[in-house]
Amino acid sequence: MRPSRIVAVLVLLAVAGAGFWYFRTPPAGPKGAGGDGSAPQAESKPANGESGPPGGFATPVETAVARSGRMDRAIQAIGTLRSNQTVIVRPEIAGRVVKIHFKEGQRIAAGKPLVSLDDAIARAEVAQARAALALSRANNERATELLGRGAGTRRARDEAVAKLRSDEADLALAEARLEKTVIAAPFEGIVGLRHVDIGDFLAAGQQIVNIEDIDPITVDFRVPEVFLAAVSVGQRIEIGADPWPGRSFDGAVYAIDPLIDAQGRSIVIRAQVGNDDGSLRPGLFVRVRLILKGREDALLIPEQALVPAGDEQFVFRVTDGKAQRIKVSVGARRDGLVEIMDGLRPGETVVVAGQIKLQDGAAVSPVTPDAPKKTSAGG
Repeated sequence: MRPSRIVAVLVLLAVAGAGFWYFRTPPAGPKGAGGDGSAPQAESKPANGESGPPGGFATPVETAVARSGRMDRAIQAIGTLRSNQTVIVRPEIAGRVVKIHFKEGQRIAAGKPLVSLDDAIARAEVAQARAALALSRANNERATELLGRGAGTRRARDEAVAKLRSDEADLALAEARLEKTVIAAPFEGIVGLRHVDIGDFLAAGQQIVNIEDIDPITVDFRVPEVFLAAVSVGQRIEIGADPWPGRSFDGAVYAIDPLIDAQGRSIVIRAQVGNDDGSLRPGLFVRVRLILKGREDALLIPEQALVPAGDEQFVFRVTDGKAQRIKVSVGARRDGLVEIMDGLRPGETVVVAGQIKLQDGAAVSPVTPDAPKKTSAGG
C-alpha cells in the first residue's frame, strides 16, 4: 500500500474517534451545579422541608381538654336468663282429656283452665257422697233425739256422730277429685308447647305443658370472690344479648348467694330485668355489666387519646404549641371516655387525633374537627 493511502486512512480513523468521543461525553455543568456532571443538589431536597429539623412546621392535630365528671365502675360477667317463675303443669289424678283451653305460646292469667279431664265418674262420686251424708245427718239427729228421751244409748249416738263426720270427709274428697279434673294455670305467664291431645289418657303426674313467667326475667351470673365487699342488693346491671346488638336492658340485683363457690372462687348473683315486650327468653346467653359505686370527680379524656405501648398507656399533652409524650394510668372506661388515675390534671389539653406519627416535642397546631367536614360537604 502506498504511504499516502496509509496516512489518509489514519487521519480518517482519528477524525471518527474524535467525533465519537465528542457526542458520547455530555458537556460539564456549571461549578455550582457539580462539575462532575451529577444531578443538582437542589433537586435532592424534599419538597416543603418535610425532612427538616423537628419543629420546622406545626403538625395539625385534634385536641380535647381533660375534665372532671362521673365515671361508674363496673364488673363484666356472663350470665344466663331464667324465668321469674316456671312450672311444668301435671294432673294430680288420672283421666282422659276432653278439652284443651289454651293455645301454645299465648299469655294466660292465673287460675284460667288449661285442660279438662272426663269428670263423669267424679261427679257420680260426689252425688253418692252427698246422699250418704244426708242419711248420716238424719241418723245422727234420730240418735240424738232418742238419747234425749232415754230411749237410746250414748253408744248409738256416738256411732251416728262418727258416721256423719266420715261421710262429710268423703264428700269433701269427692268434690276435690271433681275439682282436679280441671287443670288450671298456677300463675300468669306464657304457655309453652303442649304434650297432650284430646282423647289422651293421662296418668297422675304426666307432663301437659310448661308455663313461663318472663316479666320480669331473671339473670344468674358470677363474679370473682374478690368483689364480695363491692357487691350488694339493689345495684344496677345492664345486659346485652347477641340477638339485639347495640341494645341494652336494665335491671337490678335482688339476691346474692351466701355460699361462695369453692371450685370457681366466685359469687353467684341473681338480678331481675324488665321484659315487658318479651324480647328476652329463658336460657339466653347474655353479657352482664354490674355497676359499682362510681366517682363524681373522675378525670376523663376521650379514649382515642390513648397511645398504647406494650402494657403501658401514653398521651400527648399540648403545652405552648408543643406535644409532650406523657405516661398515664387508666381506670374505668365508659361511652368513649376513659378515667385517668395519674399523669394528667384537669384542664390540660391532649391530642385525640393525629398522634400516631407524632414525636415527643414536635410542634402542633390544633384544628377544629368540624372544619374539614364542612369543606367536604360543600364539595
